[in-house]
Parts: sequence; structure tokens; C-alpha cells
Amino acid sequence: MKKILITPNGIKEIDLTSEEIEERKQNQNKFEEQKLAEADAETKKASGKQKLLDLGLTEEEVKALIGV
Repeated sequence: MKKILITPNGIKEIDLTSEEIEERKQNQNKFEEQKLAEADAETKKASGKQKLLDLGLTEEEVKALIGV
């Protein structure tokens, strides 16, 4: 892996250190976990809304309860 540095003399590509590579991998994993958690939360929110509607609440009542 390489990183790009912008210097007064132009653009340089240099190799990442093993620590930088590991840090990037960890950051990527954290990002992916966060996106999965956000998607899971949205799915649960939609599921909960549908369950309330299935119980007979109106759309307005559901919005008043959960703001969806």
C-alpha cells in the first residue's frame, strides 16, 4: 500500500509502514461495523413500525409514538 504526499516539490507516493497498514485495516473494520449497525437499526425501526401498524395503530399514532 502507498500513501500520497503533497509537497512543495510535487506529489510523492511512499510505502505505508506495517503500523499504518494495520491502522487502516482497523479503521476499515470499524467503519464496516458501524455501517452494519446503522443498517440493523434501520431494519429494526421499520420492523417495529410495521408491528405497531399490524396491531391496529394508525400511521399518525405511530408517528406520534416513534417519530417515523
